[in-house]
Amino acid sequence: MMHREPLAEPAGGSFVSDTRTMMKTAPHLRVPGDKSIAHRAVMFAALARGTSRLRNVPDGLDVLSTQRAMRALGATLHADGDTLVVEGCGGAFRAPDEPIDCGNSGTTMRLVAGILATRAIDVTLTGDDSLRARPMRRVAAPLAAFGATIDLSNGWTAPMRVRGNGDARGAEIAVTVASAQVKSALLLAALGAHGPTRLTGELATRDHTERLLAAFSVHVRADGGALVLDGPAMLHAAEIDVPGDISSAAFLFAAAAATAGGTVTVDDVGLNPTRTAFLDVLRRFGAEVEVRIAADAPEPRGSVTVRGRALHAIEILPSEVPGLIDELPLVGVLGAFANGTTTVRGAAELRVKESDRIESFAAAARALGADVETAPDGFAVHGPARWHDGAVATHHDHRIAMAFAVAGRVARVRVTLDDPDCAAVSFPNFAAALESLA
Repeated sequence: MMHREPLAEPAGGSFVSDTRTMMKTAPHLRVPGDKSIAHRAVMFAALARGTSRLRNVPDGLDVLSTQRAMRALGATLHADGDTLVVEGCGGAFRAPDEPIDCGNSGTTMRLVAGILATRAIDVTLTGDDSLRARPMRRVAAPLAAFGATIDLSNGWTAPMRVRGNGDARGAEIAVTVASAQVKSALLLAALGAHGPTRLTGELATRDHTERLLAAFSVHVRADGGALVLDGPAMLHAAEIDVPGDISSAAFLFAAAAATAGGTVTVDDVGLNPTRTAFLDVLRRFGAEVEVRIAADAPEPRGSVTVRGRALHAIEILPSEVPGLIDELPLVGVLGAFANGTTTVRGAAELRVKESDRIESFAAAARALGADVETAPDGFAVHGPARWHDGAVATHHDHRIAMAFAVAGRVARVRVTLDDPDCAAVSFPNFAAALESLA
């Protein structure tokens, strides 16, 4: 939670946030452009033939990592007011002299690996300590179907050396991990392969890649339960207006939902149906949610209003997890404000995010007075919590930091975050946005 008084700055770079007021008005807010969409728009524009114009690209650190990667591969990017102008390479990327630093962005590393896998290029991808600890074999192994040679540290993690196959043929690949990043990496590899690539298996994940490829003049066909892309395919420049990031807006929605009488409206936010599961979760907790769709292509967008009510516990089933993976720490926080036991199962993927989010969430919640049990694939929160002041170890994980800023603000307790600045990965002005709710 944030406050209007000068921030205390204890040793170690932490700060104490201490707002003890509740929402009195119903603000209309905007959030940064959608990170998932922006990553793809920047990459596709860099791959495309011609000059693309991308509006509302967020300036979070992850998307900046993608911009740096595209420059390293030969694309030209520059700002024109609130528009990012990208002069594409027409598919002819060049290998940089040094490894490409993907920062903390797993999306950058995995999707760029897909692009490189079917091009005659030899590139090493690396990142910060957190990214170098995250699993990369899940994308490296299926990319081998295109004849690419991908070397990983200890066979599992980055640095990742990609030696692409410029003579790749299309392949039939069963996707075994419910991950939009894996699916997207394979579709991007298919762009450079000769002949159709057919994906089957775990495909019910975010579909931003499929939608945005169409905006850049490449179409992915649905064939029964499979996805088919006919390669090689050239992307053509496009103009894209990136909607607000609903995963960032989720923190503001949660703050309103858990506050008696709380209300917030977020305008011009992305409403892709593969991303709106958290709105249904808020309704199940007991909050009132109103959605107004303003446009539908290439991505649905509109405004969302959330009004707080008394919350009651819910259960998140394994089948729901892929559509909620970014919001599950917030589900846990809301569970601590609800009556009853809120459970999340089938979410082992949380353990390989920017931090082990099961343990990070549980430790932070307990530090503030919540009763949490953990399991290998999830957690249970017994609410309502008896909140008290405390210190939270964020593990430099932006979603943990923001989730517990929300908890502290709503509970009106004093919360010390050891790395509040990590929110800049996805939501640089988060503190101001949360402050505006008071």
